Amino acid sequence: MALELKQTVKLSQQLVMTPQLQQAIKLLQLNQLELLSEVQQELMENPVLEEVADDDAPVDAPEERSESDTPVDATVAERAAEADAESPEPTAEEMLADVDWENYFESRPQTSVNQADMDRPAPEDNASRTTSLTEHLYWQLGFSDLAGLDREIATLIVGNLNENGYLLETLEGIAEALGASAERVAQVLERVQEFDPVGVAARDLSECLSVQARVAGITDRLVLTIIDDHMDLLQRRDLRGIAKVLGVTIEEVSIAADVIGSFEPRPGRQYSSEDPIYITPDIYVHKVGNEYHVVLNDDGMPRLKVSSAYRDVLARGSAEGKETREYVRERLRSAVWMIKSINQRQRTIVKVMESIIRFQREFFDRGSHALRPLNLRDVAEDIGMHESTVSRVTTNKYVQTPHGIFELKFFFNSSIQTTDGDAIASESVKEKIREIIGKEDSRKPFSDQKIAQILAAEQSVKIARRTVTKYRESMGILSSTTRKRFS
Repeated sequence: MALELKQTVKLSQQLVMTPQLQQAIKLLQLNQLELLSEVQQELMENPVLEEVADDDAPVDAPEERSESDTPVDATVAERAAEADAESPEPTAEEMLADVDWENYFESRPQTSVNQADMDRPAPEDNASRTTSLTEHLYWQLGFSDLAGLDREIATLIVGNLNENGYLLETLEGIAEALGASAERVAQVLERVQEFDPVGVAARDLSECLSVQARVAGITDRLVLTIIDDHMDLLQRRDLRGIAKVLGVTIEEVSIAADVIGSFEPRPGRQYSSEDPIYITPDIYVHKVGNEYHVVLNDDGMPRLKVSSAYRDVLARGSAEGKETREYVRERLRSAVWMIKSINQRQRTIVKVMESIIRFQREFFDRGSHALRPLNLRDVAEDIGMHESTVSRVTTNKYVQTPHGIFELKFFFNSSIQTTDGDAIASESVKEKIREIIGKEDSRKPFSDQKIAQILAAEQSVKIARRTVTKYRESMGILSSTTRKRFS
């Protein structure tokens, strides 16, 4: 077979996403803090973009109406990319002429700011660093009467604790490192274990609880025996098994278990170095009268404008070099698109949240148990956007409601059919399971099968036992065996 080269002409269409469209789609997915970081980065990199000072803000500036008032629908924007690529791109002069720069600012409400509030340091600036477990123990060691080799042993013990306060090194290892006897290390260890928090530097759970019982003056033989020999059964809540082995009643074991339960199994927990994670809501929903109003969280978000100095560079025409004008034109194009993209993003988020309120009005009025089934298509059709756009808007964003802070994804639930023919949201079913467990007799907790029967009989919700188990575990609720109490 002979090989030959041929030239052919083929007409085809393909989707092209410009960098500007990619940026607009990206902004939709960012939460408040990520958007602020993105804006600050753009301010540093783009000299044409400036932050509007408070004294530059116009009073009662008329709002400009343009095509940017239409929220960015990612899919529509993507489909329009081809047409945009074929059409001639507007020059910088045309872009300047198309915008009323005197009144074009990011659409955010003007608020009066107290100067004292502006000068007040941020809360994190006033926060002090928490004391670690090691620092707390070293501080106590400084006031103890341990000296010489004993102090060296205690110092090495404290330096070998994990975050829960348990000793990681063996007594033999510590003794060998300092040239001391294992008996002397054991004596110093007993002293350290009585430091605050009591039970620290224990080698296992039984020793940790035993130290706490000794310091608390507990002499009950049953309590001490369970701690020393039957912690495995106690952790499984097998009180009946303990009673059978020790020849006592379940009631006696239950009382002893309550005493042991008052001890701290992880002494170092209160000195954990893990910082709490704070959620900053992107949206606030306030109830005024009988209506709910959506307010975007714009704390710290700068209002943007195009630098007048760089606008003058283009206005001077040929007075500037070609490379300078080309650079300014490119930076101007980026600045204008950033401003418009932020405006579009803000309006899109508000429209999505308002749609969610319309669908989930009963939740906002009554709480989680009134949550309705909802999917992305419902909201997308309500506001005339594509599902992918709604998905981007609701990703990694939180809203503060009268019932607490929730991720926007929380409002989208699968549907469960009731025996009455109605549909109920899966989150509502979880709330009902929580209520049933909260009202149960702790001595006879409901099994998952029993909860499924109660839901069917009292709530007309028919779900399988394994579904109850899945929902219960997702809420962090223990099984009926573990929840059981005997007193």
